[in-house]
Amino acid sequence: MKPRIFVPAVVLLCGVFLAACSSSGDHSGMNMGGANETMPMGDSPASSIAASADFNSTDVGFAQGMIPHHAQAIEMADMAIATSTNADVLALAKQIKAAQDPEIEQMTSWLKSWGQKVPGMTMSGTHDMTGMNDMMTDGMMSEMDMTKLAQSTGPSFDRLWLEMMVLHHQGAVTMAKAELVDGKNSGAKTLAQNIITGQQTEIDKMNALVSSMPS
Repeated sequence: MKPRIFVPAVVLLCGVFLAACSSSGDHSGMNMGGANETMPMGDSPASSIAASADFNSTDVGFAQGMIPHHAQAIEMADMAIATSTNADVLALAKQIKAAQDPEIEQMTSWLKSWGQKVPGMTMSGTHDMTGMNDMMTDGMMSEMDMTKLAQSTGPSFDRLWLEMMVLHHQGAVTMAKAELVDGKNSGAKTLAQNIITGQQTEIDKMNALVSSMPS
């Protein structure tokens, strides 16, 4: 009798298992090796990308993450221009703004031409980071950090600005290195290398300035 009971039970369990697999088998938005690939980006996946496209999900993530990252650096640069009297800090702030404004425009143009979401910015100066993962926001300052910087003045502002901008730049360099490893678009990879080269030079200069300041 046991074999007669056992065999149907196995069949029944297999049927339940297959039904469960079928009901949960919606793989939309995942790269299953077909013609299209998509980029998981938190809760906001990128639009489908054709395998023949000259960009991939890494390029999309790089641009979508670097735009708000650059925007915050420009916000910090504007704060320095309005607050600092230190010639070195002012020169760096103007240099950062001059370099990163055009790069935001370039990355925005790429995303539009690729049919991908362009990150937005509210009027309050905070950035729309919906769906952005930690890698994409590496080095970003928190609202509390920005408030602390805004409330600083004199040499205290200069030191804090330099220390925060070093961390911010280091985050950008990390993001750019990831683009060089996994990106596909030649323009995006060239920009990534330029970010690494330019911002590492600025990091070295800012660290030297901090070291020369009175403790």
